Amino acid sequence: MVVRVGVLVADAPGLGLMERRTGDGFMRCSDGHVRWGVFGAAGVVFVVHDSHGEPLVMLQKRSAMAHEGGNWSCAGGALDLGETPYEGALREASEEVGPPPSPPRLLGQYVFEPATDWKYTTVVVEVDEPFGASMNFETDEVDWFPLDLVDQLPLHFGFATAWPHLRAIIEQ
Repeated sequence: MVVRVGVLVADAPGLGLMERRTGDGFMRCSDGHVRWGVFGAAGVVFVVHDSHGEPLVMLQKRSAMAHEGGNWSCAGGALDLGETPYEGALREASEEVGPPPSPPRLLGQYVFEPATDWKYTTVVVEVDEPFGASMNFETDEVDWFPLDLVDQLPLHFGFATAWPHLRAIIEQ
């Protein structure tokens, strides 16, 4: 069963009107859980190397208006009709934290597929320089973290579950 949101989302002060995208909506998945993203969802972990060659990852602190607000995660959201996870992850990141200043290089991806009709793909990409800022109501803060510090942050549950797999991709 798919439950779609309205055509326009508005009325929160300072948010303005936002057009609903084709993938926006909750659906009851084959495993019985209700999840966001009619066509699944995707997110992106941006990686940059510091002056010592150590990897840093970009995370966003989710606002109180987002699911599990106050926790850190990667930028991401619902996929649109016909959109690949890579395309959707980069689109969502551009909406939430801004576009990367250079073309990202794909390092790998991790797929969480709890149901036959829904999955969340996290792509891991490398960029040449740090970037990012809160671009909309979903993000309170954006920062770059060394890998060891990520485990010490209050993490979104789904991201925390995926983090060991994502870290392995980064450390390859």
